[in-house]
Amino acid sequence: MFQLTFKRYEIKYLLTDEQRQRLAILMDRFMVPDEWGPSTVCNVYYDTPSRLLVRRSAEHPDYKEKVRIRSYGVQDPDATVFVELKKKYDGVVYKRRCSMDARRAQAMLSGHGDPQTQIERELDYTCRRYGGLEPAFFIAYDREACYAKDDHEFRMTFDRRIRSRTTDLRLDVSSDGEQYLEDGLNLLEVKAGGAIPLWLTEFLNGEGLFKVRFSKVGAAWQRELQRTLEARHRAGQRFGAVSLRSQFGSVPSNVAFA
Repeated sequence: MFQLTFKRYEIKYLLTDEQRQRLAILMDRFMVPDEWGPSTVCNVYYDTPSRLLVRRSAEHPDYKEKVRIRSYGVQDPDATVFVELKKKYDGVVYKRRCSMDARRAQAMLSGHGDPQTQIERELDYTCRRYGGLEPAFFIAYDREACYAKDDHEFRMTFDRRIRSRTTDLRLDVSSDGEQYLEDGLNLLEVKAGGAIPLWLTEFLNGEGLFKVRFSKVGAAWQRELQRTLEARHRAGQRFGAVSLRSQFGSVPSNVAFA
């Protein structure tokens, strides 16, 4: 039975492969792998044509939200997928998830859905509030996930080979994309409803690890902005902050850690 609603803190760290291996030895005492095992997580993030959702997220507001369709591995066109509405307010993450076939999910996120459940109605309301959303970014990564033996609400995930693309924005094509987390690094996400266990705190302190702000979709958006700048430069076009704001909104100096 899949969990449909979440309320928790999500804290992120960047670990080298060597640190990941040392942590794995410790985790064997306290954690067990989740039902998916090692998997490739595929996501299509939805946004407005002006990329309003990702722009707002990059400005560090007290409240922000993301909408995405997720599958575990490349799916058949008619397969069941997860549709997720992820909100963050005052540091706390709230996530609503439901499952449906891919075609119905696409219709709902475009603002033409027929919601049947409370979670679907929340998704439908959000998408209609923006006038419907469109596929914006495909993001995939190789994940290992686990949860605590004595607390299934406490989870840890390790993501490697984070990659993105802005073409073929579907879950039934491939998991390929341009990698932007270099080999040898792992993004650890600690997901907890309360305090982090002492054994993990001691490990993080001993390794000199500090939490980071890392947005997968924010980093993908930043790359697209950079490509736009470079393309205009090659074409010899003049542009500045005003013209960029008119097309993309405010442009932060570093979106990846946002």
